[in-house]
Amino acid sequence: MKNKITTIAFDADDTLWANESYFQEAEKQFCLLLENYLPQHTVSQELFATEMKNLHLYGYGIKGFMLCMIETANRISENKLPVEIINQIIAIGHELLQKPIELLPGVTETLTQLKGNYRLVVATKGDLLDQERKLKNSGLEDYFHHIEIMSDKKEKDYRKLLKHLDCAPDRFMMLGNSLKSDILPVLELGGFGVHIPYHVTWTHEQHEVNLEHERFIALQRVDEILTHLG
Repeated sequence: MKNKITTIAFDADDTLWANESYFQEAEKQFCLLLENYLPQHTVSQELFATEMKNLHLYGYGIKGFMLCMIETANRISENKLPVEIINQIIAIGHELLQKPIELLPGVTETLTQLKGNYRLVVATKGDLLDQERKLKNSGLEDYFHHIEIMSDKKEKDYRKLLKHLDCAPDRFMMLGNSLKSDILPVLELGGFGVHIPYHVTWTHEQHEVNLEHERFIALQRVDEILTHLG
């Protein structure tokens, strides 16, 4: 493997920096706002249903999340939601968009050691402007040869990325926290997948499987990949 890999791609949210924990905090605030209409756990279920219904329209990211919160709140309240609650929902979204970047342990050290020896890439889902902002504020931008902000992360999306990079699948490695989005599609293509779990995962990205594959590596921290490549 060490002699094969030329290109290493990193997921961004919950692989390079914290993300899902902020979303879960925002969702708790939203559910509290609406607890006079429904129990908090039911509000959460309603929000998730709205997100799944609209995913093909909004894609992934904070702006779609904000719209889904407003739609859910209007439905729960039977379109009688006070304007002040709508304003509070918008404020929750604005706060999310301005969260500081919290790099995960070992990220900077790992990128420093890999740069120059491999072509480094960011391959992440999400809103274009928001992901560009986070990458700029992270201080990591200069480590990467290419930034790919993807509308989805399925096999066809990785195939398109590899074509753009002019990289054969067996020379490509993807690191990420989601088995569903970061690992399984890459393994199907013939690449290497490295799973680094984050302590919380969005329900849509959860994929319970005991994965065994000759091109799959399971780690606990991103810097552990250095022992496999060095």
